[in-house]
Amino acid sequence: MSTIITAFAVPIVTAQLDDCATLNAELRELFLKCESQGDKYANPDPYTHRNHAMFESAFTLFDWPHPAVAKMRDFCLSQLYQHIGQLNGFDNATLQRLHIAYESWFHITRRGGYFGVHNHPMHSWSGVYCVCQEGDEHDPDSGRLTFISPYLANTMYVDMASHGMKPPFQLGNIPTRLKPGQLVLFPSWLLHEVSTFEPKDAGLRITVAFNTRFRMDGVPPPKPPTSL
Repeated sequence: MSTIITAFAVPIVTAQLDDCATLNAELRELFLKCESQGDKYANPDPYTHRNHAMFESAFTLFDWPHPAVAKMRDFCLSQLYQHIGQLNGFDNATLQRLHIAYESWFHITRRGGYFGVHNHPMHSWSGVYCVCQEGDEHDPDSGRLTFISPYLANTMYVDMASHGMKPPFQLGNIPTRLKPGQLVLFPSWLLHEVSTFEPKDAGLRITVAFNTRFRMDGVPPPKPPTSL
């Protein structure tokens, strides 16, 4: 008798917001208006490598008093809580004791824009919501959110006995072309990047990103290490 164990798997969640066209149109209009005002809404201290073709907002988006932002935020966070409960085996009563802190922002990417490899320290879960990606349908490699395999050693030697393994045992990175209304949730430690956005003409890619961390009622925070 033998057993295959799913060891060291990384949970990546995808969810789709139904009937999202009206909401995404409102978000698109709002974000483009904010971008046009330049530094007023821009992130004043970006740290991840990008170029001039990508606009990044300040990290306060989920706190904005705008109905479209609130609806999108509620969808993202409700999905996050649902899957945290599923992955950890938490019932509703336990989830109600789990309190969230977050930072959130939007990206507007035009031709040639990209986002370098990074992760999100000091957070446990991150997410990306797609408002739109248009004009680059001819190029399957354009503007893809790519998760970098944390098991780089698994490509040390590849032959016909290992190169075609099925998920979750597959080799290499995981590229994803986001669709409007699609949400992707992933552990914040997981390295990821966005490949160069290459529309034919004046295409546009708009996404919302967020990072989260949690505390639970009745569970004290870990103590800092004592000095030697």
